[in-house]
Amino acid sequence: MKSSLKIASVMGIPIKLHITFLLILPLIAYAFATNPADFGFNYVEDTFVRYSMGTIAAILLFACVLIHELGHSYVAVKNNIKISDITLFLFGGVSSMEDIPRNPRIEMKVAIIGPIISIILGIVFGLLYYGVPVLRDYPIANTMVFLMTYLNLMLGFFNILPAFPMDGGRVLRSFLAMRMPYIQATRYAVGAGKIFAYMLGLFGLLLGFAGIWLIIIAFFIYIAAGEEERSTLVSITLEGTKVKDLMTRDVMTVDPDMSVADCIDWMFKYKHLGYPVVENGKVIGIVTLTDLSKVPLDNRMIVKVRDVMTRNVITLKPDDDAFTALQKLSKHKIGRLVVMEGDRIAGIISRTDLLRSLEISEVAKQS
Repeated sequence: MKSSLKIASVMGIPIKLHITFLLILPLIAYAFATNPADFGFNYVEDTFVRYSMGTIAAILLFACVLIHELGHSYVAVKNNIKISDITLFLFGGVSSMEDIPRNPRIEMKVAIIGPIISIILGIVFGLLYYGVPVLRDYPIANTMVFLMTYLNLMLGFFNILPAFPMDGGRVLRSFLAMRMPYIQATRYAVGAGKIFAYMLGLFGLLLGFAGIWLIIIAFFIYIAAGEEERSTLVSITLEGTKVKDLMTRDVMTVDPDMSVADCIDWMFKYKHLGYPVVENGKVIGIVTLTDLSKVPLDNRMIVKVRDVMTRNVITLKPDDDAFTALQKLSKHKIGRLVVMEGDRIAGIISRTDLLRSLEISEVAKQS
């Protein structure tokens, strides 16, 4: 089952809702519906209206989060950084960049714009709240505007804290990267993020049950900081390495008319879990053990490889960066990629090849 659902596209960027967003939205709506004014609508006597307003407030909050993320994406795209999608999930939103901005000044611009937009939204709603007296005659509208003022300002100032991987942490990394190696700047920023996570988690523990959300957020920040550090390390380690340096050149292929049973025997014999499928000298697909295992045992002598192979073959060129290969493997959740030189198969590169290269690099640094 897919974990995210595409709902729209803005500036050519897919907007997705993660399953955790669908779980958290009713909880936030309930909180708004049951909190007292000015932070909720529990003063509304009509139950339907009360919960409807809570739901609208929750949707407006995530709309503001989406605008925050679109700000990141707009600046990134203007600086030739491709955004694969924007996903709204449990703790807000994420703009998925296909590459980390290695220019510290560009990274600072991309990171800082999100909090600035949130603070501007908060100021705009605040001007409405304090500058339009007629809102006092409409308590529900008054509460809604106050909530958007408060929440956007909180979102902006919280994100500007120098705790990686939040926006402020990325600003910190870019500032440090102007003065030291990028990986060292990342480690300092990650360290700051983890210290912040410890402090937030400890504060949540002191609050008891009321601090459960702070503990969850602290855990998320700690894990995300570590993942970002590993991702940066991988990117830098593979930098300058070409696909042709790591790929397997002697590529075995299979015929599309081979039976599934014979193909499984072939895999057992040669110890590889995926093969390009070639017909008349042309690659027409790729078949993996996962594809073959979906065929019932009784049908494996009848069903052909062409019936189960993946026809949309994702390929690379020999001179592509190794990190590009890793990105494609991760994005498409596959184990190997065919490397093409014109119409000819030049090789095949797997996730194992890349991980082995990383392990060797780490050992080489320690020696």
